[in-house]
Amino acid sequence: MPGMTPEDVYGLTGVADPRVSPDGRTVAYVVWGVDEEANTYRSAIWLRAVDGSSAPRRFTFGPKRDASPRWSPDGGTLAFTSNRDGDAAQLYVMPLAGGEARRLTSLKEDVTQLAWSPDGATIAFVARVPDKAYEEKDDKRREPRRFTRLQYKLDDVGWTADRPQHLFTARADGSAEAVQLTEGDFEDVAPAWSPDGATLAFVSARHPDWDTEPVSDIYLVDAGGGAPRRLTRGGGTFARVAWAPDGARLAATRYPGVFDDPKHVQIAVVDAATGDVRLLTEALDRNCEPYPPSREPVWDGDDVLFSVEDQGRTHVYRVATDGSSAPTLVVGGERIVGGFDLAGGSLVFTASEATTLEELFTTGGDGAGGDGAGTGELRLTSVGEAFLADRELSPVERFTAISADGTEVEAWVMRPAGCEPGRAYPTLLNIHGGPFTQYGVGFFDEFQVYAGGGYAVVFCNPRGSSGYSEKWGRAIRGVGESAGCGQDTAADGPEGRCPGVEGPGWGSVDYEDCMAVIEEAARRFDFVDGERLGVIGGSYGGFMTSWIVGHTDRFKAAVSERSVNQFVSEWGSSDFGWDFKGYLGCFLHENVAPYMRMSPATYANDIRTPLLILHSENDLRCPIEQGEHLFVTLRLLKRPVEMVRFPAESHELTRGGNPVHRVRRFHIVLEWFDRCLKEATAV
Repeated sequence: MPGMTPEDVYGLTGVADPRVSPDGRTVAYVVWGVDEEANTYRSAIWLRAVDGSSAPRRFTFGPKRDASPRWSPDGGTLAFTSNRDGDAAQLYVMPLAGGEARRLTSLKEDVTQLAWSPDGATIAFVARVPDKAYEEKDDKRREPRRFTRLQYKLDDVGWTADRPQHLFTARADGSAEAVQLTEGDFEDVAPAWSPDGATLAFVSARHPDWDTEPVSDIYLVDAGGGAPRRLTRGGGTFARVAWAPDGARLAATRYPGVFDDPKHVQIAVVDAATGDVRLLTEALDRNCEPYPPSREPVWDGDDVLFSVEDQGRTHVYRVATDGSSAPTLVVGGERIVGGFDLAGGSLVFTASEATTLEELFTTGGDGAGGDGAGTGELRLTSVGEAFLADRELSPVERFTAISADGTEVEAWVMRPAGCEPGRAYPTLLNIHGGPFTQYGVGFFDEFQVYAGGGYAVVFCNPRGSSGYSEKWGRAIRGVGESAGCGQDTAADGPEGRCPGVEGPGWGSVDYEDCMAVIEEAARRFDFVDGERLGVIGGSYGGFMTSWIVGHTDRFKAAVSERSVNQFVSEWGSSDFGWDFKGYLGCFLHENVAPYMRMSPATYANDIRTPLLILHSENDLRCPIEQGEHLFVTLRLLKRPVEMVRFPAESHELTRGGNPVHRVRRFHIVLEWFDRCLKEATAV
């Protein structure tokens, strides 16, 4: 059978966002797919008996995207979002027995983050509130935007300061218009009802200089409206919250760093009266919020369940909220566990492996006991079987490399589709974004397309990655060597240097780890051709690709995607460029030297490897000028460089971009490596 091709993007599908009915008998979930003709994504909500006693049943039939199924407290109704009647996703409810869906909102922007009140009468949600200036559709006549906050734009979202997110409530019977509960130039998210239905908890940053500090807190607001009350008091960032059944506590995800990156996201319990915070997962020494994030912690009695990144895998753990025991594994295995839910004694989750798409499973109980790696599990869906039947997907093989300083680095290799014994193939080193994320053992379309194109694929989690100890993630902090600027500024230390952060910085041990991995792969695996090596990465992986070709000629070709190449200009043009203080310990205006030292463009004179630069024109995380900067420099140096720009795409091109562009990107990448690694070496 053939391996995966670029056009197979149109056949991708999967299961997401499972939610169990209150009685534990039925699970609602989302099945998504790609509409090639319309160049978009579609999704619908399905139902399945948790014990597998009946076949899956499609519940919604909207022509576009139905998503976010949420059960009413009595289990008789599902709320969900849909854009079936326009561009914006609105709130709908439909009885479990079927019938017509009732639309509850008519807002100008998407409805997200649904939460039922305990009595089932009201649904809270989040939506953006655009300024009245947006009513003018002709940009040539529209009022200019005036911003006073540093955080005024967000990649893949656009302008945010003049269309902030706020909390709303809507009557579930449709008897009244939706009511906006919060207002102001703040971002309010993650609503959660108290068990008595009197209060909504949510996450926001509402202190005077919230936009210049990476801090957010849990706030409380009366269900009928009123002034929000700040419950917690800074010192980190909250993201998602869930009330305990007794109403006295909340479970939450909390990032404990303030300009102190990276840190592990922890699971915390918060006193609902005092706001006191107690972390529950420090002993685990793992990041408790995978990327992309799955959901808030889930209460089970006095325990909570949550997701964990662990050495290229994503698992589900539980921990006692009284601190009486260490976190324990609930769902493990060599896989990536995505969404999960627990209700009525039934635990369900989605998961994928390298050669399987994301499907729905149940443990048949709360997951306690066993090894958490498949014992007693029941698979509830087979949405990817047709896709897998016609394609040869490559499994992953784990190996370990020894870096320059003796550190062991975890890595994986995939053989090309149809790999013939004794034959060596051109090989691509892939580098993930972040840097505080991880490559894993789940299905990844990029790796499978490269393997299908006749390439061996190597990837790893170098220092700076998540999924390992916090020390591992923080190993690339710092300003590096010779970073003092010598400027006489108030922030300078006693010798005219900004104190910064002790450590080697980006492009140090992470570079050494990546190089050690590709050399070990070439030495260990006979199907890896050490003379035909390419390197590719996006975001931080794009940075590392640009950095690598500026520091070695080991690779015959490279693809740098959505990269940061010049940190000085990234500082002001990116939606969060100023946040690099968390790694460096200083702002750009306090010391420009480490920003220059860390910029791949600084070493452009040493780049001789043929380089393809891919960038999206609407990228706000690493703006298009980052690709332009390096392209202009290398072209003036008359080095082998090409640049491809994708219109109407953000930083998320490879993950959620328009399907046509995702397919086209694959063709461009394969054509480039074919030209440099196959045709250039053909005899």
